[in-house]
Amino acid sequence: MGTSEQSDTGRQGFDVADAAPMLLDAHGVVTGWSDEGGRLLGYEAADVVGREAATLLLPADAARVPELAERCRTSGGWSGILGARHRDGHPVSVMVRVVEAQRSPGPTRWIVLVSGMDGAPGWDMSRSVLEQMASRSPLGIAIVDTDLRYVWSNAALEQFGGGPARERVGRRLADIQPGLDAERLEAKMRQVLETGESIVGYEHVGRVRSAPHRECAHAMSFMRLSDDNGHPLGVYYTAMDITERYLVRRRLALLDRAGEHIGRSLDVVQTAQELADVAVPGLADFVVVDLLESVLEGTEPAAGAPGGPDTVLLRRAGHRSVRDGVPETVIGIGDTARYPAGSPPVRVLCSGESWHEERMDPRAKDWAAAGQGRVAPSFAELGVHSMMIVPIRSRGITMGVTSFFRRDRPDPFGTDDLALAEEFVSRAAICVDNARRYTRERDAALVLQRSLLPSHLPEQDAVDVTACYRPADALTGLGGDWFDVIPLSGARVALVVGDVPGHGIDGAAAMGRLRTAVQTLADLDLPPEEVLAHLDDLVSRGAREEGARSAVQAVGASCQYVVYDPVSGRCAVASAAHPAPALVAPDGAVSFPEIPVGPALGTGGLPFEATEFPLAEGSVLALHTDGLLAVGRREPGREPDLEEGRERLREALERADPSLENRCVAVVDALVPARPYDDVALLMARTRRLGAGQVASWDVESDPAVVADARKMVTRQLAEWGLDELAFTTELVVSELVTNAIRYASGPIRLRLIVERALICEVSDAGASAPHLRHPRTTDEGGRGLFLVSQFSERWGARYTLEGKIIWAEQSLAERPDHAGGTDLPVEPAGP
Repeated sequence: MGTSEQSDTGRQGFDVADAAPMLLDAHGVVTGWSDEGGRLLGYEAADVVGREAATLLLPADAARVPELAERCRTSGGWSGILGARHRDGHPVSVMVRVVEAQRSPGPTRWIVLVSGMDGAPGWDMSRSVLEQMASRSPLGIAIVDTDLRYVWSNAALEQFGGGPARERVGRRLADIQPGLDAERLEAKMRQVLETGESIVGYEHVGRVRSAPHRECAHAMSFMRLSDDNGHPLGVYYTAMDITERYLVRRRLALLDRAGEHIGRSLDVVQTAQELADVAVPGLADFVVVDLLESVLEGTEPAAGAPGGPDTVLLRRAGHRSVRDGVPETVIGIGDTARYPAGSPPVRVLCSGESWHEERMDPRAKDWAAAGQGRVAPSFAELGVHSMMIVPIRSRGITMGVTSFFRRDRPDPFGTDDLALAEEFVSRAAICVDNARRYTRERDAALVLQRSLLPSHLPEQDAVDVTACYRPADALTGLGGDWFDVIPLSGARVALVVGDVPGHGIDGAAAMGRLRTAVQTLADLDLPPEEVLAHLDDLVSRGAREEGARSAVQAVGASCQYVVYDPVSGRCAVASAAHPAPALVAPDGAVSFPEIPVGPALGTGGLPFEATEFPLAEGSVLALHTDGLLAVGRREPGREPDLEEGRERLREALERADPSLENRCVAVVDALVPARPYDDVALLMARTRRLGAGQVASWDVESDPAVVADARKMVTRQLAEWGLDELAFTTELVVSELVTNAIRYASGPIRLRLIVERALICEVSDAGASAPHLRHPRTTDEGGRGLFLVSQFSERWGARYTLEGKIIWAEQSLAERPDHAGGTDLPVEPAGP
């Protein structure tokens, strides 16, 4: 039966039944021809016999005939593909096999088998060739029947375990590889049997009998074998060991995961925990990370190992286990791990070189002692059989060690595992060092912040006060906004808010300069507008002369200075380019008083003005920076609408809790997002009034004879207040102040006593001359008045009014139950 009569599912290989035979003599001349050759090339026997076979080939292949003839003589034959020319002239690709027909006696003759390439998938597919392909293939090859039992396998499959091929016949995969996930692989085979669709490149990871202590990866392909009628006979599959490729890919994936997950924050402990999380379970069964305590504190590690001569102390910063919790260690996060001198972790810490124990002695004790009555388990109790310790090292500094353990996984750590551990520990070390240095810088910034902003508001009876501060720079917590509460003479208080352009260290430094200057000017008891004028001069002079960044940055700053007097109930306000405060009346109504706004500090322009207005007791002043009005609905490229912000502030104040502290926090939370565009400071003060019984005043005539009467009036008043123990010193102070006013001043003289947290004595007159404290010599007969006042008073000074001046002196009172300490601020901590 010729090839034209074969079915599609029949034989399509190179075989005698399919080939056209030719006979050649020793010189390559055709001596025999067949009908199959005529059908293939179109020649009759008479046309070919007697011609050289080379004349039937294309010129390029005809030129190869001498070479091919020599190969046939030396090797006894040849097989390959040649180009022939059909009788009608078109080229025909043919598969050719040349074999010896006769060697002796006489000249050698050759049999040539020729087959067309059309419809043929290959050449020379004899059984012997196929057997060579299967048996000598480096790929593991096997055939299973429809019951998934082995019927044939090659020698290469033996490398995966399961014995020689003859022992596989009739057995299932689970019988020869009990440790393998046979169910999953047989499910793939059944899928191929049912659908007929091949599965190529399926990757399987498991442990084979030839390597029970390590994980292996194989690339497998499954194809169905069918008979001539298309009925399934079984499954033909191949297996190739790709373990090295799989391990490289897994290591790269671990490194990618390390790069993605380690160092997502600037927190040392969190970074250490991220290092442990990345290594489990991809590399180890459990991991512990121990750091030097100085690293956790953000300081530079000192030379040498911390601790005594026998024990080195580290702090547990991170740990992770494949089991729930970390049952392998009794040392928790933040606990101290004590390692004996000379133990592997200490050697790694001191040398900066990794330590690797492929097979550990299970009788060895864990080196870390828990302390506090707890005993560290032995490695036998933990089941540890392999361990690595890698130093956490950056910039030549060893900051701690990371220990990797294997317990559940049978294969030990190898050199590739150590290299992988060193790679991502080195990456983590950079992040730990960055976090350590950030901790140091942030701690320094927080110290600066605490020194620049009040953490405790001073004691005073003029107002109940609270404040809230939220910086735009959440990392450092530093900004250019500030607030202050400054007690003044006469039971008055100054409320200050200010805003320096910019954020961070430069803004904070500029703010610190201005806040210090305002406190100094406040001690001079100047009116609000004069305080701002002097502050403006200071900023301008600093920008011109010093050229420091903080001085230059202060140019354009805004400030609001408010003085409230609890005796008169009046409030004086001056503003330098600062928004007006909100005023909440005792009935809850919110308004914004009209305040004359002067130029920004350091920019020059019109002089500053102050306005004064009365406040009912229980009114709330809400002083704030413009950041409180410019948040919430701000869009990129759009200037904030301060009127809209003011309306939103009104609504927030009306809705807020009556409690002053809760109201302050609620207003900031309502108006300020988690990441504000600008620093925000809000200072809220509820006004008080001193009762009529806390103030006594008298008009004094300008006559030295009335000084004795003034002393008597003061003595009676102190007796009414129960302050008899202060009578002697107060009489002395009053006598000196009144005498000086009568002697050196002009106009009406008034004496006033105020009792609150101190006993305040004030003498006012119409004179403008400033009093000067003198230090008289022993021979001087006068000049000791103000010196005595300064000695018997806690504070004394002078302030000027529109009518003249006031000389005042304060005497400290013992702590009274109705006056508690200062107000702790709910200032939000800096940082994320």
